[in-house]
Amino acid sequence: MLSKIGILGGGSWGTALAVLLAKKGYDIDLWIRNKEQCDNINFSKENVKYLPGVIIPNNVKILNDIEKVVLDKEIIVLAVPSHAVRETLKKIKNKVDKEKTIVNVSKGIECDTLMRISEIVDEEIPNINYAVLSGPSHAEEVAKDIPTTIVTASKKKKVAEYIQEVFMTPKFRVYTNPDVIGVELGGSLKNVIALGAGISDGLGYGDNTKAALMNRGIIEISRLGEKMGANKNTFAGLSGIGDLIVTCTSMHSRNRRAGIKIGKGYSLEEAIESVGMVVEGIKTTKAAYQLSKKYNVKMPITEEIYGVLYEGKDVKNAVINLMLRDKKHEMEDIAEHWEWNS
Repeated sequence: MLSKIGILGGGSWGTALAVLLAKKGYDIDLWIRNKEQCDNINFSKENVKYLPGVIIPNNVKILNDIEKVVLDKEIIVLAVPSHAVRETLKKIKNKVDKEKTIVNVSKGIECDTLMRISEIVDEEIPNINYAVLSGPSHAEEVAKDIPTTIVTASKKKKVAEYIQEVFMTPKFRVYTNPDVIGVELGGSLKNVIALGAGISDGLGYGDNTKAALMNRGIIEISRLGEKMGANKNTFAGLSGIGDLIVTCTSMHSRNRRAGIKIGKGYSLEEAIESVGMVVEGIKTTKAAYQLSKKYNVKMPITEEIYGVLYEGKDVKNAVINLMLRDKKHEMEDIAEHWEWNS
């Protein structure tokens, strides 16, 4: 018998996953917080605001009642923005059997506590099975059956393999990974670098600049990740460099689109309004900056983007600051042990 699945969050990603799983034969309950939006989707069978052009199958039930969506479900997918995760968990914590599994697909860090999503889940619903699903995956493409590959991470092998089996299709390949910390950080922090890539595009800079931002960006991410307990090899994988590439280069990326506006001189508020959806990287930049201070990790790109977003720093000066930093060895961690030829 197929698992019963409830998805919390009717944005583009929650809707795309509902469509994916429904096509595989699962009956899906999808929670939409906004009653008017819920009614509109039920009427049109299309999430016009977040995923236009994609017809929602009949075996996806759109509901405004969160308790009905989580009732008797084997799997609950968290697809709300990261800043809404704790509030959402509080609504369901007494309605969820801890034998069930929570799958998080949100990418972000809680600003007030600097907690990753798995830590928030563990605090609100201790000991429940948990997995994170992350990687280079635009909702617009997944919903249209464009081949996509992602990764699921869990501390429990059987949970990771269970989620792999549930979500995998001929067009949606899922790998497993035990490194929850690394997968969550890679998926969250790449949004900061994507903002920087967008700013670079908005300034009219070229591929050279973007390549440098992406390369040095993944080094920053992995440097912090290792300090926080992640495996550095994870950042060379789908949730690291894979997700970074797609988010920094595609116009599907909200973070890149917001960055382009900022690079063109728009205010932060104007940039967010132009995107029309949650831009996770903006809050994540503040969290990443605070984490870099907490763990004493050098993250110059993050620091400059933080300055632009939160301190009114001029974007061109931010680029100059990065280019004129003290001379460094590319591989700082191993440079001191390198034997040079004279």
